[in-house]
Amino acid sequence: MSISSESAVRLTRQILIGLVLGAALGAVLNALTPSYPWLQTYFTAGVLKLIADVFRNGLMLLVVPLVFFSLTAGTASLGDPSQLGRLGLKTIALYLLTTIFAVTLALMLALWIQPGAGLTEQVATFKAPPSPPMLEVITNMVPTNPVKAMAEMQMLQIIVFAILLGLAITMAGEAGKRAAATINDWNDVVLQLVTIIMKFAPIGVFALLARAVAEFGFDTLKKLAVYFVLVLVALALQLFLVMPLMLKVIGRLNPMPWLRKMPEVWLFAFATSSSNATLPVNLRVCEERLGVNNQIAAFSIPLGATINMNGTVMMQGIATVFISQLYGVDLTLAQLLTVVGMATIAAVGTAGVPSAGMVMLASVLAQVGLPVEAIGIILSVDRLLDMARTVVNVSGDAAVACIVANSENQLDRELYNGR
Repeated sequence: MSISSESAVRLTRQILIGLVLGAALGAVLNALTPSYPWLQTYFTAGVLKLIADVFRNGLMLLVVPLVFFSLTAGTASLGDPSQLGRLGLKTIALYLLTTIFAVTLALMLALWIQPGAGLTEQVATFKAPPSPPMLEVITNMVPTNPVKAMAEMQMLQIIVFAILLGLAITMAGEAGKRAAATINDWNDVVLQLVTIIMKFAPIGVFALLARAVAEFGFDTLKKLAVYFVLVLVALALQLFLVMPLMLKVIGRLNPMPWLRKMPEVWLFAFATSSSNATLPVNLRVCEERLGVNNQIAAFSIPLGATINMNGTVMMQGIATVFISQLYGVDLTLAQLLTVVGMATIAAVGTAGVPSAGMVMLASVLAQVGLPVEAIGIILSVDRLLDMARTVVNVSGDAAVACIVANSENQLDRELYNGR
C-alpha cells in the first residue's frame, strides 16, 4: 500500500476542499431548512446521510482486520519477546505521560478562565449509562472468545489477542514462520483495501461535515461560548505547542516535518470524530510519510487509538470545572487530583468512536460529587468539540510512534525530514 508523496498531498488537498465545501453547504442547509423542511427529510437526512454512513461504515470496516493483522504481524516481526516488552513500556509510559499532562493543563486553564462563572444552572437532559469499574475494564481486556471480540469491536480484547498470537508465532519455530508469512500476506491485502477506501475520502468527508453543520448549525455556540472557545484553545495548545515540544525534547526530532505531514490525518479525524475510523489513515501516514518502521507503527498506533485520548481528557477536565462552577461547587485539591487520576484511567476504557468521552465523563463527575445529569448542558456543543478533540487524540498517537521509533533506531530520518 505504498503511496507517493505527490499523491498524498493531492489527496489531502482534495479532502480539504471537501471539508470547506461541506461546511459551506451545511451552513446553507441549516439556514434554509426552517423554511423548506423537505431539505432535512430528503437531502440532509437522506442523500447526505446515505453517503456519510456508507463512507463511515467503509472506514469502520477496516478497523478490526487492520488492527488484528498489523498488530499480529508487527509483534511477530519483533522476534525477541524482550524487545516487545521494552517497546510496550516506552509506548504506554509516553501515552500515560501525555494524558496526565493534557488533563492537568486543561484543569489549570479552566481554573484560571472560569468558563462557568456567572452562568445560571440549566435543565439537563442527558442520562449517561453506568461506566464499568476499573477492575472490570482490566478483566475484560483478556477475551474469552476472540471471534466475539472482533464481531463486537472490543478493541482492547483484539489488541491483547493479537499481541499474544504474535508472541506465539515468534516462539513456534518453523510453523511460526509459515504463520507469519500468511499473516503478512493478509496484512498487505488489508492495506490495499485501505487504499481503495481512501479513494472515496473527499466525497465522504464532504457529506460528513455537510450533514453535521446542517443539523447542528452554529447558533448553539453562543450559549456556551466561553466553554467552547476554552476547550478549543486547550486543544490547540496541546497540538501545536505541547506535542512539538515533546517531539523536540523527548524525541530529539524536528517537529516541523511532523506538523507539515499530519494535516491529512487531522482532516479525517475532524470529519469522522472517531480515532478508530482514522486509524488506517494515521497508520499509513506514520509509515509512508513520517518514516516510522512498520513494527513500531503497527504496535503503537492501534494501541494509542484505544488507550491514548489526550483531547478527550482535556474536555473532561474543563467540563468538570465548568460544571462545578455552574453549580457553585469549589473543587478541593484532592478532588482536582481525583479528576486527573480518573480521567487518565477513563481514557483506557474510552472507545475510539464519536462522543464516547461523554459517557466516561460521567464517571469523572461521579467521583467528585458533581451531578452527572449536568452533562446535558454541554451536550449541545459537544458534537463540534468532539471533531476537534479527535484531532488531538490521533495526533498524540502519531507523535508517540515517532518518538518511540527514533529511540529504537526504527525511524527513517530521511523520509521523516523529506517532503
